[in-house]
Parts: sequence; C-alpha cells; structure tokens
Amino acid sequence: MMALGMFVFSLPTLAYQELQRKTDWKHPTTARVGARNARQFTGKGDDTITLSGWFAPELTGSIYSLDALRLMADTGKSWILIQGTGRILGSFIIASMTEGRTVLGQDGDAAKIEFSITLERVDESVLGILNTLGDLGSIKNMLSLEGISNSVSNAINTGASTFNNVANSVRSLF
Repeated sequence: MMALGMFVFSLPTLAYQELQRKTDWKHPTTARVGARNARQFTGKGDDTITLSGWFAPELTGSIYSLDALRLMADTGKSWILIQGTGRILGSFIIASMTEGRTVLGQDGDAAKIEFSITLERVDESVLGILNTLGDLGSIKNMLSLEGISNSVSNAINTGASTFNNVANSVRSLF
C-alpha cells in the first residue's frame, strides 16, 4: 500500500481504508479602498495527508503497528513517504494520531480499533530529496522489490557485518 520510512502499511501491519490529501498555497491579501482585496502568491503552503481506517487484531493488523508509529513520531524525524506504485510523495513527519477501541472483550482488549494518522510534509520538493540521495539508478534499484530482495540475499550470504553496514547506510538516508 505505502511505506513511511521503514514502516510498511499492509494487511499484517496496518491497512488504511482512506487516504485524504490537502495541499495549500499561500495568497495573502492587502486591503484596498473601494475594490476587492489584492492577492499575491507567496509560495507553497502546507501539504497534509490523513490515513484512516480500522483493523481487527484477531483477523488482520497489529496493535503494535500503532506503537511503532508512535515511536517514530517520538523521534521528531521526517520520513520519506512512498506509495506502493513507487511514487515518492515527499518527506513527512507524523503530526498526530488518534485511536478508538470498540467491541471490548472481558479482558478489556478491543476487537475493533479505529485509527487516523496525520502526516505533514516538511521538504521543499521530491526532486530535492532525490538529489540528496544520490544516483537515480541506484534509488530505483533500492526501491524495487528485486533490488530489496537482492540486498537481503547478499546480506544473508555475506554475514551479519554486511547487514549492519546496509542498515547503517539506510539510517543515514533518514
């Protein structure tokens, strides 16, 4: 579905049912006598994505996925948001999360958990992100399933030290 940093939204983790995106542009006004206000375009405004849905821990999804996202938000870092199609949407922070638990059992666990996650964009452009990451060919390979599986296979074949080097390289990107 989508990846935020190293967190992948999917059925086993957290599948959202709705994605809403709101993009603003800044047009401040100046009052004029006897005429409409004058407007001037001053640049891009906020770009916000809200993911919402529900999951049933007994069937699909994991309560620990919400905990993982909270830990990511606690770092204050921004994370690259990539759609399942490979489209890079930009660098986003986790601005807020809401969680609602219903259909409670005798032990207090919820059979249905509703959630909403608000992400706010912090980068200037996707091209800027790509320029900071390096060669586009290596990025395309890194984001493809084949490239990921080759990286994992190589890490397993060459031992734990190679895996640690790859992990440190990925961390440095974010």
